[in-house]
Amino acid sequence: MSHLEISHHDGIATLTMNRPEARNALSMEMRSQLSDALHDVERDPAVRCVVLKGAGDHFMAGGDVKSMGETIKKSPEEIRKEFILRIHDLHPIMFAMRRMPKPVIASCRGAAAGAGVSVALACDLVIAADDAFFTLAYCKIGTSPDGSSSFHLPRAVGIKKAMEIALLGDRVDAQTAKDIGMINFVVPATELDAETDKLAARLASGPTHVYGNTKALFYRSLESEFESQLQAEAEYFSDCASREDFREGVTAFIEKRDPVFTGN
Repeated sequence: MSHLEISHHDGIATLTMNRPEARNALSMEMRSQLSDALHDVERDPAVRCVVLKGAGDHFMAGGDVKSMGETIKKSPEEIRKEFILRIHDLHPIMFAMRRMPKPVIASCRGAAAGAGVSVALACDLVIAADDAFFTLAYCKIGTSPDGSSSFHLPRAVGIKKAMEIALLGDRVDAQTAKDIGMINFVVPATELDAETDKLAARLASGPTHVYGNTKALFYRSLESEFESQLQAEAEYFSDCASREDFREGVTAFIEKRDPVFTGN
């Protein structure tokens, strides 16, 4: 059975992590399949929005801790070498979602734990069921975070709250996660799929190239100086203005109607 299921519908690519019996723990096979799928949808002009979700009752329970049981029997040097490689294998997923010139939505139910939090935070938007919970939990197995959570979490919630979440490893319920800025939307559990579809459809019908430029601007702002950020704004705006969706947007505004964007 594939550890990742992929479906396409009306400009939306849905990537479903498919190890429900293990709460979708991130196996090496899943890492490889998810990385390949993200690169494929990145290059596919028919895809205008990406949804990442978990099969069954949970988003993702983090890394495959059971598989780590064999690794810890090795020498300290062998352990360091193996985990350096394992963690670097996760990085292409994070780079792909950051680089993706179209919106990426995490749709979370049940547990998002460890690397599950990292993956959700690396998405552009997060929608969660009201019974979902988030726990960084690395401290519970005696290690520090990976998967870019040490980058994204402090920027989302502030350094003090990020320290609390990481050092205590407690569960953060969905409403609290929304209130502190970890996620965007909380909906009733029975409505998660429908509300995810609605959000994805809205984005898939939007100005896709504009979304890509907006993502690039916002993410580079985390590292940029003021002057270089303003220069980037001018360049990205001018790029958008030369395209069909800008022409349609301005025309629709003047004609007092809703724009019909093609993503170009």
